[in-house]
Amino acid sequence: MKRIVIFASGSGTNAENIIKYFQFTQTAIVTRVLSNNERAKVFDRCKGLKISFLHFKKDSFSTSDEILNLLKKEADYIVLAGFLWKVPSKIVTAFPNKIINIHPALLPKYGGKGMYGMHVHKAVKENNEKETGITIHYVNEKYDEGAIIFQEKIAISSEDTPEIIAQKVHLLEYKYFPKVIEEVILKNE
Repeated sequence: MKRIVIFASGSGTNAENIIKYFQFTQTAIVTRVLSNNERAKVFDRCKGLKISFLHFKKDSFSTSDEILNLLKKEADYIVLAGFLWKVPSKIVTAFPNKIINIHPALLPKYGGKGMYGMHVHKAVKENNEKETGITIHYVNEKYDEGAIIFQEKIAISSEDTPEIIAQKVHLLEYKYFPKVIEEVILKNE
């Protein structure tokens, strides 16, 4: 059984969904959740699900090897579920094609630094897009430029607000993210 460590920065709904999904498979188990936000709601979700969690500061992530060493001990795969920092190249190098991220748009549109959450949905609305969706991709040294694993589209109307667009995208995330993670793991076996 493979081990997954999840990085999250916020409420943790995707992290919770992934944890619950893998509780009922023989493919993988989530061993820990890491967050750069000490007030992240994901920690409350971890307590309820009896999953280990850890808050870390930027220096232990980017300049020291503290987080890298923890990952080498506890992870076969890393999943970014609403994690907003760029992953340092030393971690990307240590886990080639083993770091998976989800983006709330159809990349390459609306990707890059600062394009997360409602920023993406507002941009989609302002540009009068007829569809949006999710992109699940591998992580490399640049924001949202890793190889695309999976995309799913959903239609949006001119009446949809950024909040409604966000709701539609979240439904896609919950439906597909855990399954695609599992497919990646099974493909690599």
